[in-house]
Amino acid sequence: MLTQEMKNIILSSKGKGWVLEPQAKRLLSFAGLDVPRFFLARGVDEAVRFAKEIGYPIVGKVVSPKVIHKSDKNGVEVGIDSERKVRDAFDRFSKIEGFEGVLVEEMLSGLELIIGAKNDYQFGPVVLFGIGGVWVEIYRDIILRMAPLVQRDIDSMMRCIKARPLLEGYRGSNPVNFKELNKLLLTFSDLVMDLESDIESIDLNPVFCSSSKCIVADVRILLKQ
Repeated sequence: MLTQEMKNIILSSKGKGWVLEPQAKRLLSFAGLDVPRFFLARGVDEAVRFAKEIGYPIVGKVVSPKVIHKSDKNGVEVGIDSERKVRDAFDRFSKIEGFEGVLVEEMLSGLELIIGAKNDYQFGPVVLFGIGGVWVEIYRDIILRMAPLVQRDIDSMMRCIKARPLLEGYRGSNPVNFKELNKLLLTFSDLVMDLESDIESIDLNPVFCSSSKCIVADVRILLKQ
């Protein structure tokens, strides 16, 4: 069920047609999904202060209502490891159209997955699961199921994905925490159903899954117009 804070985030984003990442991550957090520690820095000194608070290295992302695909505008910098680099990144991002600030957040590690959903005109909400990050368009290893998901749907998705050995721990690497991954998928499915009348699509990519946690590193929510 959507809280009033979640409803307010959607309502305030309708004019833009999508939800800016800081608000989208707040919405996910309200829904019970894990997100990185983050802060929307309006000024460079705020960015430096929060980077020191969470510890280097950090990730910096431009926040602009004009930029949906941040990487297309060179609006993401990973592995920022000093105050000077924070200031350089902030200065560069500030020149991007519509600049409203910089999202400063902790760096994550783990297997990169994609979890998403869209409102299909014929079937309604459909949930996507697969290998994420930069590998999405290369391997196209994704599975679709109609929402709402139940446990047998998740078991089937895990079983059918070609990259399942990566989930289980390939060549000595640690397996992902399947309990946390199951919880994420079920919680996400519930959220998608709650937002069915408001959204066109939601993309969580990447989701970093390790042996301990599954954390949503990046999110994009497109709204119905």
